[in-house]
Amino acid sequence: MQSAAALLSIVSFPAIDPVAIAVGPIAIRWYGLAYVAGIMLGWFVARRMLANTALWPNGTPPCTPAHLDDFLVWVALGIVLGGRIGYILFYDLDAVLAEPVRAIQIWNGGMSFHGGFLGATIAMILFSRRHAIPLWSLFDIVASVAPIGIFFGRLANFINGELWGRITDVPWAMVFPTGGPMPRHPSQLYEAALEGLLLFIILQILARAFKALRRPGTVTGAFVALYALARITVEFFREPDVQIGYLAGNWLTMGMVLSLPMLAAGLWAILRARRASGR
Repeated sequence: MQSAAALLSIVSFPAIDPVAIAVGPIAIRWYGLAYVAGIMLGWFVARRMLANTALWPNGTPPCTPAHLDDFLVWVALGIVLGGRIGYILFYDLDAVLAEPVRAIQIWNGGMSFHGGFLGATIAMILFSRRHAIPLWSLFDIVASVAPIGIFFGRLANFINGELWGRITDVPWAMVFPTGGPMPRHPSQLYEAALEGLLLFIILQILARAFKALRRPGTVTGAFVALYALARITVEFFREPDVQIGYLAGNWLTMGMVLSLPMLAAGLWAILRARRASGR
């Protein structure tokens, strides 16, 4: 039972219209703008990193700015298709089989990070082979800026009032429009801070101060492992998808299960990079 003091301390949820711009029947949602902002800002930072030859093995960037420009389309398709297909397979398959049109309703359920991660990975593999770009260095470029997109994506989740957290009485709890009458953790903001902002700062420090890009695969491994740890941490505060619920007990979620292979893969990538560089 919550105390009166706890109830009075609840932060009001800012009722922001999920539609950023509407012109007649055309509506542009914050969710879509978040993807555009994340990809474009990531592209800008990646170009700046390519221009800094001191960051790369033997002072030679793995690709040209023109390659990066072309790669934008590939990675955008990989993220969007992978993210949506991943959400359907991991979280919403029964509903989509019952109502197939739901598959293209991105606003209905949204995207899966783990699916988008796999889609982007496939796009990188195909692109590197086509243009003879060192794969691990391409991974590193994308990994070093990926948290920017995660940051904007989680902010969009917050604006949409979706993917809210578990019921709580912390002073910053919020009552979400679709989350019932009880105050909940604003877990979208936790994810934006941990998986987005903090992870971006750590990876940039690794790349710039510790010259981790000279050991291809190190930044990639750090991104994958640290994202997995951040996601598992936030899952303890985030309400699981209603159609799945808890997988075991009152704590294990699908997000945790999908993050465990990422943690193992990230640690493996870091060790592989150390062995390959002889350090």
